[in-house]
Amino acid sequence: MSGSIVVGYTATDAGADALALGARLARSLDAQLDLVIVLPPEGTRSSAVVPPERAFEEHVRAQAEEWLRAAAAQAPADVRCIGHVRFNESFAEGIIAAGEEFDARLVVVGAANGTTLGRHRLGSVASELMHSSTIPVALAPAGSRRNADADMPISRVTVAVGTRAGADALLEAGVGLATAARATLRLVSLVPFDVPAGLDTGAISLVQNAHGEDVLAQVRAALPEGVTAEVERAAGDSVEDAVAHLPWHPGEVVMVGSSRLAQPRRLFLGSTAAKMLHELPVPMIVVPRTRAGAEAGER
Repeated sequence: MSGSIVVGYTATDAGADALALGARLARSLDAQLDLVIVLPPEGTRSSAVVPPERAFEEHVRAQAEEWLRAAAAQAPADVRCIGHVRFNESFAEGIIAAGEEFDARLVVVGAANGTTLGRHRLGSVASELMHSSTIPVALAPAGSRRNADADMPISRVTVAVGTRAGADALLEAGVGLATAARATLRLVSLVPFDVPAGLDTGAISLVQNAHGEDVLAQVRAALPEGVTAEVERAAGDSVEDAVAHLPWHPGEVVMVGSSRLAQPRRLFLGSTAAKMLHELPVPMIVVPRTRAGAEAGER
């Protein structure tokens, strides 16, 4: 992983949460923090009847720049933070374009307004990013700005592993993040819940007791030389139940792969990851599939 941490910033609680997580990631990875506000293209904020007022355009941009200055002042002193104003009809597209411009390691966004503290709920921007980003997206739980762990470096990276196409890319990203952040790496299998519909209880139990362990063994064996990891099989009656009963460390992040429905090098949040979000108390990072992973899935 290389480049900066790009935060999709708004002058809201969700924007402050994204800033808090972005600062943690930037500090842990010794990366620059780029705060990006996306405004509608100049000349489009007035109706066809009323011509655009140049003074109004300048006022909007000046206000955005002031918000960015105030936000940058809240970043830790040891994190280089720069604010940027970009123009795009789509906030998500503007953030992705900025991420590509800055060669971003991650794009960070906050939860939807009204989300329960410590939990996730995708707003319109995050949902659009989940369908189109070419860059891993980090989702900040609501209230991250006030969390006691807000100033902690990344302590552990949990990778939710499976057998679907793109698993190699996810493992590589997890190893890269844990290594760069000098954090512990944990591999967790959610394979028991990623089974075809219609299996009876006995078949599901067989998968839980055998296949999940086998997947963990295979993934552990695929780790690069010199890299070690904790391994754990998530147990429960559902994805939500398993996630709720897993132990989570202060300062932890979890990484998941994009759904098999995603286009190559794009994100698409799968059903398992979406269910995880319901109970997950830590930030989630969604990693796009690589073209190699997509081609493997097509064979």
